[in-house]
Amino acid sequence: MTLVHNERTKLLANALDRASTACIAAGLIAPVVSAVNGAAALQVSWIAILSSIIWLFAAFTLRMAARHVLGRLKL
Repeated sequence: MTLVHNERTKLLANALDRASTACIAAGLIAPVVSAVNGAAALQVSWIAILSSIIWLFAAFTLRMAARHVLGRLKL
């Protein structure tokens, strides 16, 4: 049963890590690429900066949750 528990734990940790990567893509990479490509609708404002900070905080939180889940692996 320990092997099944460990594999499920690793699966959950991987899912959380992928979600954190998606948050980075949504909050940091997408706005930068949009700005570089000259999107007329994108204006660098405090709202855009705050949104990016929130996305990065969500990514950090998910990454730390994944590390916490991996701490539950059984020997």
